[in-house]
Amino acid sequence: MVELDPNNIPQHVAIIMDGNGRWAQQKGKMRIFGHKNGVKAVREAVSYARKIGIKVLTLYAFSSENWNRPKTEVNALMTLFMQALDLEVKTLHKNNIKLNILGDVTEFSAHLQNKIKQAEQLTENNTALTLNIAANYGGCWDIVQAAKSLAQQVKEGKLAVDEINAHVLQQALVTKAQPQVDLLIRTSGEQRISNFLLWQIAYAELYFSDVLWPDFNEKEFNEAIIAYQQRHRRFGGAE
Repeated sequence: MVELDPNNIPQHVAIIMDGNGRWAQQKGKMRIFGHKNGVKAVREAVSYARKIGIKVLTLYAFSSENWNRPKTEVNALMTLFMQALDLEVKTLHKNNIKLNILGDVTEFSAHLQNKIKQAEQLTENNTALTLNIAANYGGCWDIVQAAKSLAQQVKEGKLAVDEINAHVLQQALVTKAQPQVDLLIRTSGEQRISNFLLWQIAYAELYFSDVLWPDFNEKEFNEAIIAYQQRHRRFGGAE
């Protein structure tokens, strides 16, 4: 078996957790059954990321387009989100993991917003791993909100138009000072970005797994990291 190179661990890994619904349907179950089992895969991915020294792990949990799903599924997802916060945040804190929720949380219920705030405050000083959960997030939305923020600063005289560059805009994104994504993983065999971290993945390596998300375990994650380590990253330069 190929061993991981401890000196070539990606700093920031992002995962599009795809395939929960299909996984449940293959078993003759409701889609929410797949989402519930997907939480187990999240737990294993977070544990593995911390173990090998990944600094930032960003998981795409709920896109801004997911509101278009059947209301029953959306409501079930919101309930599952709250339950996961209740059950997992203490474990994250115990393991020195910082939790960030990326996205427009104002669309969530006041109760869920409060739970998010409490979870982020509890873990804000943790340093072993930053876990970003993208919820009601879209890459286009992220760039637009950053542009609005910079425009407001210009309007208030806090920023000159000539001072706006790629670095300044990047700092206005919801990921702020976090490193750019090194490796983007998508499960379930689909090969598209789905409006995820559009700016942040500019030079990310892409890895597509045929495994449905609930079956994505430490072994599958390890294979993705090995594939990443076998690539030559040029960042637009020559061979």
